[in-house]
Amino acid sequence: MTITYTADSAGFYSRLEIFPATDHPEDAVIEIPATKDRPAGKIKQAAHTHQILGVVWDGDTLARQGCINEFQVAIAETTFGGREENVNPKGLLNYPLLMTLALQRSKTAREAIDVMVQLVDEYGYNDEGESISVADKEEAWVFEIVGIGPSDDFSKGGAVWVAKKVPDGEISVHANQARIGELPEKNDPENGRFSDNIISHAVEKGWFDPNAGKPFHFGEVYDNPEPKTVRVCASRVWSIYRRAAPSQNFSPDYHRNVEGAGDYPWSIKPDKKLSTADVFALMRDHFEGTEFDMTQGIDAGDYGLPRRWRPLFWKVDDEEYAWERPISTQQTGFSIVTQSRAHLPDPVGGVLWYGVDDTYLTCYFPLYCGITELPPSYTGGSIKQFSWDSGWWIFNLVSNYANLKYDTISPDIIAVQQELETKFLALQGPVERTATDLVRTDPVLAQRYLTDYSVMQAESVTIRWKKLATDIFTKYNDGYIRGDDGKYPNVGYPEGWLRRVLRERPEQFKLPKRGL
Repeated sequence: MTITYTADSAGFYSRLEIFPATDHPEDAVIEIPATKDRPAGKIKQAAHTHQILGVVWDGDTLARQGCINEFQVAIAETTFGGREENVNPKGLLNYPLLMTLALQRSKTAREAIDVMVQLVDEYGYNDEGESISVADKEEAWVFEIVGIGPSDDFSKGGAVWVAKKVPDGEISVHANQARIGELPEKNDPENGRFSDNIISHAVEKGWFDPNAGKPFHFGEVYDNPEPKTVRVCASRVWSIYRRAAPSQNFSPDYHRNVEGAGDYPWSIKPDKKLSTADVFALMRDHFEGTEFDMTQGIDAGDYGLPRRWRPLFWKVDDEEYAWERPISTQQTGFSIVTQSRAHLPDPVGGVLWYGVDDTYLTCYFPLYCGITELPPSYTGGSIKQFSWDSGWWIFNLVSNYANLKYDTISPDIIAVQQELETKFLALQGPVERTATDLVRTDPVLAQRYLTDYSVMQAESVTIRWKKLATDIFTKYNDGYIRGDDGKYPNVGYPEGWLRRVLRERPEQFKLPKRGL
């Protein structure tokens, strides 16, 4: 089973961290700091918590988020926000903490959902609407949750939620928009579940009329999608589906807000079984080859730059517009692709493929779920200061320099990316066969072997990217491209862009024709 995730936010600096397996005393608690709306609180700690690989990030406050645990349970999320009236500022749990506690206390995806439900019922949920993906060795689920609104009661429990299993052999996509529609059958807990208050809360708030003759639709009721959010969210769902199953000819009409166009299916069957490399590729997209191709047009500038600087929504003469919002975006802090595999022992089967910065120009490297150390270049540093010791900063340096001549420089980056990822995928089989044998004979040595391998490969990426940074800066300098012969021929601009310049300023650059 595989889940993917991009953590997209301005100035989002991530650091890898291991949350070790720990036994806790009976009276142990998790201290929750006070907010302006709520005094400090406490959550009872579990007697034992499982090891997790995850991230911490710095900003206004320190936060952490688990990604995969030692039993191959993986988790990720996307924020859809939903109705502001559902936020409960006095709840104790935000989504990163909820996800992390679920990983620490579960061995399967279903157990993780049970943990999240129990925790929000007891301690309250204080965040916006979230779609949370959970996968284990056998199945994958999506858990969508919103709060129940403000309360005068400290840490009042409760939330509205729905969980739905992704059918075997299919994929499902959510991108900052609630995706679960009609509720699963109540008598089919093998494929779906939901909270008892899911309809009554909506009726109480006046968001759903049970007598109107329309089926209850979770996303429409609790996310209340608007044309602008459909444009920038559903387009990414369409982008994955159109590439995973081109034979199904998915139309762009829904995300372009064409009247009468229906939403994209909850899940689809890809045209072929997806490899790990295929999933990496699905994470890399600017709508290339479609009418929305961000590398084309005047908005892509002179060198096909698929970046659109924020804000995403903008106005000219009181008319509102939106840039395209692709899967690959410059403000990605980190992204992951996970593997959870039943045919392998847990320390070998669970892999966190990790990359920093924009998915199109990142390089994914493998971290096995039971490792005991992490690569130093991805565990330190800060958003406040560039450092050559930080993989995050080196990747950002390279990709930002590529913005100068994207269509010319980015192929050099992608060549190195593919070289390294191809090597990692080729090594995966032999490495895992060795590790599986070691798990049977010497589990401690197996853990050491996988730790050393993971750290070595991650650090090799950092070293290679440092060299790539200096190579690119040397080759592409002052608007020239250094040739193999050491010369710097004139490059100029693409003809299509020059023609656009002349259309806007037809006389300014024209030279007079003089007779001999």
